[in-house]
Amino acid sequence: MLQDALGRRFYYLRLSITDVCNFRCTYCLPDGYQGKPDQSFLTLPEIRQTLRAFAVLGTEKVRLTGGEPGLRADLPEIIAEAAGTPGIRKVAITSNGYKLPQRIDRWREAGLNQLNLSIDSLDPRQFQAITGHDRLREVLDGMDRALELGVNTKVNAVLMRGLNDQLSEFLAWLKTIPVTLRFIEVMETGDHPTFFREHHMSGETVKERLLNEGWQPVIRTREAGPAQEFWHPDFAGRIGLIMPYSKDFCASCNRLRISSTGKLHLCLFSDHGLDVRQWMQPDVDNTELQNKLVELLRFKAPTHLLHEHNSGGTQNLSIIGG
Repeated sequence: MLQDALGRRFYYLRLSITDVCNFRCTYCLPDGYQGKPDQSFLTLPEIRQTLRAFAVLGTEKVRLTGGEPGLRADLPEIIAEAAGTPGIRKVAITSNGYKLPQRIDRWREAGLNQLNLSIDSLDPRQFQAITGHDRLREVLDGMDRALELGVNTKVNAVLMRGLNDQLSEFLAWLKTIPVTLRFIEVMETGDHPTFFREHHMSGETVKERLLNEGWQPVIRTREAGPAQEFWHPDFAGRIGLIMPYSKDFCASCNRLRISSTGKLHLCLFSDHGLDVRQWMQPDVDNTELQNKLVELLRFKAPTHLLHEHNSGGTQNLSIIGG
């Protein structure tokens, strides 16, 4: 079992398979992707080794992230590898929804259980202003198809003061749409401290409104993500709040991250990743990677330092998938 010095257990792996992204979201990559798309991202055999090691150590849920994971041509094979790993019960993807209507059927056939879509506004013009793409209709059509296929679907919306203050519109949408809408507080990163200061707003204000309007907390499962979720008997959908600046946010941490180049990140905002790629090779005994993961976990800090305006080595969220 992966357990740190504070007794936190880690059932959830966020595995980045590329840091390339084709969107230009204002809070992440406003100038577009500036990296090297030809750099050596994890291969399928390396991913297989990683999944096996984490599963043996108790991981039950894997989320494939990026950048945009849909940009990898072998994504269906990666999904199938995760779904076929003994011990992995849930395979999820976080995507911007690019070309989703043409792709979601194959992802589902490969074994996808859960889809998280980034939709920061339900207004097409505002969506384009935030993302740099006029693709809201395409993303929503892909979402509808995912629901038809029985994929557990969640929608991520970054909460930005003055840019998408649309809680009422989102609530009206959730009356009939059976998804979980998760509002995520803007987080300060190395590239965008000014954006954070101008647009951060606390999710506590949203939580207070929800509770006043009869929304009730959902019981958290052990492999669940960081969101506090709420349901209402009059709504088909649910609402989640991801509030990294809230008190004791890190106390329930249950997830670890592997970057697209084979580095273990013990926290989204750690100073740097710990290179474990040499133990991911298919000709290396898998127990060596397992032992290395257990050894490195002792360095996991009790909490991030976002309250001190310290985002560690995270320059933007596409680096290790948020």
